[in-house]
Amino acid sequence: TGKPIQVRLSAADPAGLDDTARAVAAHLADIPGVIDISDGLPPPGVDWALAIDRTKAAQYGISPVAVGTVVQLVTAGLKLTDYRPAGADDAVDIRLRLPEDRRTLATLDQLRIETAQGSVPISNFVTRKAEPRVGTLNRIDGERTIVVQANVASGLQVAEVQAQVAQAVGAMELGNVEWKLAGSSEESDAASAFLLNAFGAAIFLIFVVLLAQFNKFTSVFLVLVTVIMATIGVFLGYLLTGQTFVIVMSGVGVIALAGVVVNNNIVLIDTYDRLRAEGMNKREAILQTCRERARPVVLTALSAIMGVLPIALGLGLELFHHETTINAPSTQWWVALSSAIVYGLSFATVLTLIVTPSLLMIFTRENRPAGERRGWLSRLFGRRAGKAAPEASNSDVPAIAYPKAAE
Repeated sequence: TGKPIQVRLSAADPAGLDDTARAVAAHLADIPGVIDISDGLPPPGVDWALAIDRTKAAQYGISPVAVGTVVQLVTAGLKLTDYRPAGADDAVDIRLRLPEDRRTLATLDQLRIETAQGSVPISNFVTRKAEPRVGTLNRIDGERTIVVQANVASGLQVAEVQAQVAQAVGAMELGNVEWKLAGSSEESDAASAFLLNAFGAAIFLIFVVLLAQFNKFTSVFLVLVTVIMATIGVFLGYLLTGQTFVIVMSGVGVIALAGVVVNNNIVLIDTYDRLRAEGMNKREAILQTCRERARPVVLTALSAIMGVLPIALGLGLELFHHETTINAPSTQWWVALSSAIVYGLSFATVLTLIVTPSLLMIFTRENRPAGERRGWLSRLFGRRAGKAAPEASNSDVPAIAYPKAAE
């Protein structure tokens, strides 16, 4: 919340913290695109402090509490009681104060307190002195904190300006003062961490479902390759169009895209496995898979892209008012999400019809002919089966009948 650029300065010892805040604000003014800089310090002003000479006050039999009660007549007023009007939830304070024209510094010096010796002016034992106005003191984790804030000029990316601010503040000698880039940067980091965890959970669930379906790590790997291609397509689309990657909505678009683009590879690999199970060799199975499934894959992806394309273009349809708007405020929130789906699905669909058949050609093998020696890993874990194979093969060889004389 607040301005997009917030530099949080904290120190256990507040001495020199105000000067550091002014120095940081001066450095921010030298960064292009940083405007409306606030050093976080209270506006200049004067507060009047009253110092009570307790020894002299005790001579008159006056306590500091009695002095404070009289002073309230000139300042905020002395609270007598409170009153709750009918139908109101909060009570109203009833305070006693001097008239507005008498609430002055001169009146403060002329205030008197009734004692056993008579009326005594408080100026006899109270000294008034001016002090700089402190304002509100903020503490975070027990340390005094000042937040230097600034806005970003229109047309510039906030993340880029924040990086320049972090570099400029990091190069400063701040002594015992610690700094942290807060504001929208802190919120973006939290959102990024959440979306990364959500994306990892989505990939894991997809992996579990695919492994239960195909029962082969190779097929699962080939399906998940589409997610990588779709993510590359999202960033490539944003780069070519010059759009800003919105952490929340673009991240949600990538997560939703992961569940959509895997369908194309599932269709291709399932058809390929079926054709191989029917006895077709690897090359013919791949070609037949592309012939059978190219059109469904393209039509499915094209229908999904056309469905969200109006939102990606910022088109808004007012059905009741028969109006069409472009880049309306109601569509700005969804442009980043729909753009991520359009870019990723377009890129992944094209590469799926090229990369997936190529990977099937590379990572799958032809059916092993009978009697072919297996690899060393298969022989290592299947040694018992390997020993049983020769016995079975010997039993298939017909026995040679020798003459009894030769025996």
